[in-house]
Amino acid sequence: MKEFDRLVSIMERLRAPGGCPWDAEQDHDSIARCTIEEAYELVDAIDSGDIEHLREELGDVLLQVVFHSNIAKDNDNFTIADVINDLCDKLISRHPHVFGEETVENSDQVLVNWERLKKRERGKQERKSMLDGIPEDLPSLLYARKIQSAASKVGFDWKEPGGILDKIREESFEVSQAIFEGAPDEVESEIGDLLFSVVNLSRYYKIDPETALRRSNKKFKARFYEIEKEARARGMDLMQMSLEDMDEIWEKVKSDQKGGR
Repeated sequence: MKEFDRLVSIMERLRAPGGCPWDAEQDHDSIARCTIEEAYELVDAIDSGDIEHLREELGDVLLQVVFHSNIAKDNDNFTIADVINDLCDKLISRHPHVFGEETVENSDQVLVNWERLKKRERGKQERKSMLDGIPEDLPSLLYARKIQSAASKVGFDWKEPGGILDKIREESFEVSQAIFEGAPDEVESEIGDLLFSVVNLSRYYKIDPETALRRSNKKFKARFYEIEKEARARGMDLMQMSLEDMDEIWEKVKSDQKGGR
């Protein structure tokens, strides 16, 4: 596509002598955080349902791919063409039911084949653990879900939700115990165990914990806005309002929203 070639040539000019000093100074490490942030902004655009915003954020994610590829080219590592060709080869090899002779009956079978084919690929045979290869820089909720899912493939998993709920209650009690004993390090450890168990429950019900928490964050944000709005209507500063006043508004907002949740 001429549009893609245009993007690549713009990136090359930005990093070339006489281009942009900032772009020229960047390396993989320096823009790694930008790559993560752009991915999250893309998810935010998807959640918003704003198609124009989605198009813009997809462009920003694409820029990160081209940026990293250009850095690699300057280091004589690989080019954007190599990235694209590797991706094409991977897509073809992991879809033998489309590009080969295999047949599948449903999407579950596709996923089973996908995992089997991944293990055959370069570098994956040398892994000593099923948990190797899961990026440790993933957000912690997502990382927990992925290592739990990997362990579940060999049957190391809860058989029914009651056991997970019991575990959550157990971990909650241990948090309370650590708080009562005044052990800050233990409190942190036990809260981590509690969160890990909650992720297990969400995974059991095929709920993405990141998505669930993001929705709760948005819900809290919207309700807190209403507290601020009511404070302004009363001619008050939030610092002047009592907790009881704020709770009263909070409960009113909850009851006004669908389902009272």
